[in-house]
Amino acid sequence: MSNYAAKLNGYVEMIDKSLTDYIADTGESIVNEAMAYSVLNGGKRIRGAMLLAAYEMFSADKKIEKALPFAAALEMIHAYSLIHDDLPCMDDDDMRRGKPSCHIAFGEAIAVLAGDGLLTLAFEICTDQMNLNSFDAQTILSTANTLAVSAGTSGMIGGQVMDIQGEGKELNADYLHRMDNMKTGALISVAVRLGCILAGASQTSTSALVRYALDLGIAFQIRDDILDKTADAEALGKPIGSDDKNKKSTYTGLYGLDGAKAEAAKFSGSAKSALENIGTDAGFFLWLADYLLERGS
Repeated sequence: MSNYAAKLNGYVEMIDKSLTDYIADTGESIVNEAMAYSVLNGGKRIRGAMLLAAYEMFSADKKIEKALPFAAALEMIHAYSLIHDDLPCMDDDDMRRGKPSCHIAFGEAIAVLAGDGLLTLAFEICTDQMNLNSFDAQTILSTANTLAVSAGTSGMIGGQVMDIQGEGKELNADYLHRMDNMKTGALISVAVRLGCILAGASQTSTSALVRYALDLGIAFQIRDDILDKTADAEALGKPIGSDDKNKKSTYTGLYGLDGAKAEAAKFSGSAKSALENIGTDAGFFLWLADYLLERGS
């Protein structure tokens, strides 16, 4: 295992422990059980890890546990979005990470509320007074506002709307890029943006890392499209062929399988190029781009 793989595993372990603790504090009810079922059901924790890595890169003290509440909050928002994506009114997927989707396990109504609960809990965590032990109030306000914008109608939700409106239509590359910059890229780019805000990074460094993350988000989505065509459902942990079932335009449909692989490599390379003038060691983020390009799930 490389040093960077070990670093990623360390971030993931911290985030998983934090999520477990936060969920345990929510009490015992059917909706809390559904929240735990979804947010603690594995996952790569890439977004939370990127937040911690950005904070560690630019902070003076390198005490990444200070940024951990915000990483956990980001992962909760990601989990909520997956619960809602799987619903019959959206992508209608019955499996997620090798287990029945939340609405299959708990019913549609509880699944909707579990997603709502995770979204709300995320902002409860971000704005908890305990964070004032580590950051000033303006920094906390800025992170919460930035996260809200990225998760909202000008970010992730807006991209999901474009996805729904594009079903059954032949979409061009420009539409797919704009949609995925919002639907996928918003939560990936906000990860590094939040890490930079918390660490007090310069605007130049923040802009470079955000540019990296946006291109990485496109490469990530293209890889998802490729896996939807080529992966084994058991290994992927969810049904394959969902895009065809929902009549969605994809990069594989637009470019073909080999062309989509070339596009993913292009955006991954562009992401890495954005780090050239960042002014500090970006080895982890360079490694992460290659890791995500080659992932099998």
